[in-house]
This record gives sequence, C-alpha cells and structure tokens, in this order.
Amino acid sequence: MAENGERLQKVMAQAGVASRRGAEKIILEGRVEVNGELVSKLGTKVQPGDEVKVDGVPIDGSEKKVYYLLNKPRGVVTTASDDKGRQTVVDLLRDVDARIYPVGRLDYDTTGALIMTNDGELANQLMHPKGRVDKVYTAKVKGIANMADLAPLKKGIMLKGRRTAPAKVAIEQVDHDRKVSFITLTIHEGRNHQVKDMLFKVGYPVEKLRRDRYAFLDLVGLQPGDYRDISHDEVKRLKAGDYRFLRRK
Repeated sequence: MAENGERLQKVMAQAGVASRRGAEKIILEGRVEVNGELVSKLGTKVQPGDEVKVDGVPIDGSEKKVYYLLNKPRGVVTTASDDKGRQTVVDLLRDVDARIYPVGRLDYDTTGALIMTNDGELANQLMHPKGRVDKVYTAKVKGIANMADLAPLKKGIMLKGRRTAPAKVAIEQVDHDRKVSFITLTIHEGRNHQVKDMLFKVGYPVEKLRRDRYAFLDLVGLQPGDYRDISHDEVKRLKAGDYRFLRRK
C-alpha cells in the first residue's frame, strides 16, 4: 500500500459507512477490502481511484449527506447492527436509504435525543472532547434530593480514576410520597454510563434517564421512536461549532 493518500477509516467515514471509530472497528473485524485485498490492520492509506469494499459492497465517496434527530426509546441499542438480534436505532429510521449511524451512544434503557447521520466529519467533530457540546439529561432518582449532596458535581468528582468536568445540576421535582426526585444534569463529556455513575456516586441511584437536548437540538414534537430531519440551518450551526441553545419565544 502507498504511504501517501487518506487513511482508510477517514475515507470510510466520509463515505457514510460509519464514524472513524466505527470504521476502525469494521477494519479490525476484517470486513474491508482495498483493491481486492483484505485489510484488517489500522494505518492503511488509500489513493483516489482505489476501490474500497465493506462487506463486499463498494463504498461511494459521493453519497449525499443526511442528518436526523431521533428520540430514542427504551429497549433499543445505539449501534448500526447488533449480534444479539436486538432492535437498533438504525432500524427505527425505516424510510432512510443512506447508511447512517448514531453520533455517540445512549444506554439500552436510556431515552432521548440522538443524532443520526452519514457525515463522519461532523460526527467526529461533535464527539471530540474539545467540542464541549452540552448534553442535557433528566434523571428520575431514588431518594429525596438536596443540593448539598449534588454540589460536588458542579466542581467535578472522581470516577474510575478520572475527574469529571464541572456539570450544571438542578432539582426539578421531589416526590416525598414515592421518595424519588427528578434532577437535570448538563455535561459535555461522553463516558459510558457517566450520568448514572455521577448520580450514584453522590447517593442517588438512577431509575430512569432521558437526554432532553444535544447542543441546541431538543425533543419538541418528537415522541419516543419518532425522528425528524435536522434542517440545513441547524447543520450549518453544528458545523460552525455554534452549539448555543436559543430558547423559543
């Protein structure tokens, strides 16, 4: 293979096969061919005109980019495919012909805002830690919450040997009869199970979790399982790094 050219995972992401991380996983699984040669190691570079196939199907670098916002329901996995046969978020977008994938992850039992696209460059921009994209969650937790317990989250706490970034936190409702509380938490990191782990660490196990907003994209008008096009202007804002939430009048 030639040393010049683009990295294979970047070419795959630009063609809408998967995000760069997802493309790396596909390569390591031995599902990619370049000019008829099986490639299963990272670092391969391809030249203009090289034929790249994924699962035997040629990729098309000119595929039209599409962007959707999904209200992910419970009991659906945030992957493009699942070896256990469970329903995936891609299955929910039945009318979409493009090869799309989720930007980031939501747990199996977590609901809410999830971007679906075939634009690998935007996906990587949004998931990169430097992007600092706000993600707003509402959690139903066990216990009668108080701000004294939650205050450490505002400064960051240690989770699995790493300190979390400062979060915004508010108590939305307390149900004394059922001994549960509803807490809003805003973070810009994306570690696995992070919101659940943060709230558990300060004494409030999560019973239900919903992501209400990703950047400025919220769930207004979307029932669980519904999705909509992300508008041209919204895509422009995301690409420009303008993630501010502007409240509707």
